[in-house]
Amino acid sequence: MRRVVVTGLGATTPLGGDVASSWKALLEGESGITTLEQEWVAKYEIPVTFAGQAKVKAAEVLTPQEAKRLDPSSQFALIAARQAWQDAGEPEVVPEKLAVDFATGIGGVWTLLDAFDTLKERGPRRVLPMTVPMLMPNGPAAAIGMDLGARAGVRTAVSACASGNEAIANAYHRIQRGEADVVVCGGAEAAIHPLPIAAFAAMHALSKRNDSPAQASRPYDTDRDGFVMGEGAGALILETLDSAQARGAKIYCEIVGGSVTSDAYHITAPDPEGSGAARAMIDALEQAGASIADVEHVNAHATSTPVGDIAEYTAIKRVFGDHTDNLVIAATKSSTGHLLGGAGAIEAVFTILALKEQMAPPTINLENQDPAIPLNVPTKPTKLTRPNAVAISNSFGFGGHNAVLAFRNI
Repeated sequence: MRRVVVTGLGATTPLGGDVASSWKALLEGESGITTLEQEWVAKYEIPVTFAGQAKVKAAEVLTPQEAKRLDPSSQFALIAARQAWQDAGEPEVVPEKLAVDFATGIGGVWTLLDAFDTLKERGPRRVLPMTVPMLMPNGPAAAIGMDLGARAGVRTAVSACASGNEAIANAYHRIQRGEADVVVCGGAEAAIHPLPIAAFAAMHALSKRNDSPAQASRPYDTDRDGFVMGEGAGALILETLDSAQARGAKIYCEIVGGSVTSDAYHITAPDPEGSGAARAMIDALEQAGASIADVEHVNAHATSTPVGDIAEYTAIKRVFGDHTDNLVIAATKSSTGHLLGGAGAIEAVFTILALKEQMAPPTINLENQDPAIPLNVPTKPTKLTRPNAVAISNSFGFGGHNAVLAFRNI
C-alpha cells in the first residue's frame, strides 16, 4: 500500500474565513455561535434563533458570477478547496490522476427550497435553469473538480454527519489503491435555513439557549441540551508520500487509517452500546498498524446532545479501556457548532493541526462535566507530549453511520 500524506488544508468556518484564523480563534476559546438576524426567524417563528454562521460570507470571496451559479454549500466547498490547493503548492499532477472526494450531509437545501417558493409564487417559467445542478448533493464536488480539472473521478459521500470523514477515508483508500495520486477531499454544509432548523428543533435535537448562544454548545456538560447548527467547509489535499517528497512539498502529517462502519440500530439514535463506533476506531487503528497505547489525542464527535455524548464515551471506553484516562479529548463543536456533513472535514483539519503543533484545542462551555462521561477534556489549550503518537477524529451520523480517521506525524 502506498503511504498517504496531507499537504494542504483549507477551511471556512464560524470561527474564521481560513485555516489560520479558525485555528487561532479555536485555541483562544472563542465561540462562533451568534444570534440569527435574518427576517425569516420572526416570520416563521423559528424556536431556535442562533447558529454557527460562517465568519466570512462566501460572496466576499467568490466572484459574483460564481456565487450566482453555486448553492451556498458549493460556495463554501470551493473556497476551502482553493485554499487547500494553494496551501499544497498547487501540485502538478496529470488530470487523470487528480480526483475529488467531497461530501455533504444535506446538499443544496437553499437552492431547492428557494426554487419551490419561486414555483409556488411566480410559476414554473421563473424557476432558474441552473436549479438542478445547484441543488445536487454532488454539486460541491463537481464545482471543485471542474475548477481544478480533476479527471480521476469526482465522488460525493452522503452519510449525514459522518459524511466529511467518510469522504476523506475514501480519498485515502483511492490513493492507496493507485486510482489517483492526488485527491482533494473534505466536506461542506450550508443548512442554516428555516426548514432544517425547524425540523431539528421538532425532534428536540437542538439546544434552545436563545438567550446565551455562545454558551449553547456544551459537550459533556451536565446542562447540555442539544447541538447547535453550523455552516462552512473543510478541505484536505492528500497525495502519496513519494510525490510529496519528490516535489519538496510541506507535509502536515500522514493519514494512516480511515474506517467506515454502520450500526444497523436506529435511524437517528446511536447504538447505546457503541459497538459500531468502536469497530470503526479499532479498524482505523489496525489500518495504521497502531495499538490503543499509541493514541494520545481524540477529536471527538461530541455534539452536545444528552444521548450522543454518552454513547460516544461508551464506544471510546470499549476500545481503549484503562488507556482512556491517558487520552486528551477535544470537543471542538463547542466552538464551531455542528457542521453536519462538513463537521468531519473541519475537525480533521483541527486534528492535523493539533498533531503538527502538539497542542490540543480547548473545549469551551464545559462547566460541570457529566460524571457519566469521565474523560480528560481540557478547557484550555493543552500540550501534547508524544510527537509520534496517533490522533484520531470521530464522526457519527443519523442512519447509524460511523467514520473514523487516524493521523500520525511523519
